[in-house]
Amino acid sequence: MGLFSEILLLPLAPVRGVVWTLGKALDAAEREQADSIRNELRELEQALRRGEISEDDFDSREDLLLDRLEELQQGMADH
Repeated sequence: MGLFSEILLLPLAPVRGVVWTLGKALDAAEREQADSIRNELRELEQALRRGEISEDDFDSREDLLLDRLEELQQGMADH
């Protein structure tokens, strides 16, 4: 049955290839976005250590970045 189903599904191979490629591109984009958020968090912490921002400002901005990262990671886990 495996060979028979592969023969029947052969016309869909290009579509499956495109879907696979798009999935890989989406995964890469999500990883880049997560890396960008982590970099922002590091920069934010450095700004706090240098005294450039207040603790309250750090806390509120950190919460926003962590929320974005969590949403992104949940989306990545869903597919």
